[in-house]
Amino acid sequence: MLPLDAEHLLRPVQVGDGPALARAYSANREHLAPWEPLRSPEFFTPEWQEFHAEQCVIEASAGRNIRFVIESSDGEIRGRINLNNIVRGAFWNADLGYWVDHTRLRRGLASRGVRLVAAYARDEVRLHRLQAATLLHNSGSQRVLADNGFERIGIAPQYLRIAGEWQDHLLFQLLLDEPLSEPRERP
Repeated sequence: MLPLDAEHLLRPVQVGDGPALARAYSANREHLAPWEPLRSPEFFTPEWQEFHAEQCVIEASAGRNIRFVIESSDGEIRGRINLNNIVRGAFWNADLGYWVDHTRLRRGLASRGVRLVAAYARDEVRLHRLQAATLLHNSGSQRVLADNGFERIGIAPQYLRIAGEWQDHLLFQLLLDEPLSEPRERP
């Protein structure tokens, strides 16, 4: 568990998180809809989320994906930060994804969480590179990445099926062989 601020911590998804994940996704359903794949009604149930939490634990122990939650002091989940598709061999890379509860935006949680997960990916998972993709118009997420030293590397046409449509994305990377830079302060 890593503190993000006085009210929030970052920790791996664990068995038993299903009900809290279901509440978090349900509370943020409209907020996340423009940024995520279409979700079935079943996705928002405690049962589906508990199955997902169990899979997260299995995948983390196998080194395939490592998924974290942002947990508030009241025990509720207020966001996610994920290392997905961890690849070794000649690549040593993972995809980074994240979201923050609509009631917790603009508090720096995503920026601090991304910084902690990048350090974890470098120091514990021993990755060489993280990559992330944002919708072209997602300036908030692009700011989080830029503030953490991610570099824009290009545009991927029709990269992911988001909100029911194949959409173009900006691609970013962070090379982890160098010490992570201090986050940039915003005015």
